[in-house]
Amino acid sequence: MSRPTLATPAFWAAAGERAVKTFAQTAVSLLVVGATGILDVDWQAVGSASALAALVSLLTSIGSDAATGDGPSLTGAEVIDAARPGDL
Repeated sequence: MSRPTLATPAFWAAAGERAVKTFAQTAVSLLVVGATGILDVDWQAVGSASALAALVSLLTSIGSDAATGDGPSLTGAEVIDAARPGDL
């Protein structure tokens, strides 16, 4: 029996990359929309909202793998081969 995809480093690398991208996208959007100058930024709110978005991204990657068994993508755009756990 092969290992679940969640148990592979490749899955966590892909899911982590998605979460980091989501964090950055959320932070940039909040910085652009919420402030008129660098001193006006509520950094705690930006960090908190971005961290929450990253957590949701990670959870959706886990949910996508649970639904498909192929990795963090529902569409199969990124398939993780559980038989080759060391591959990224």
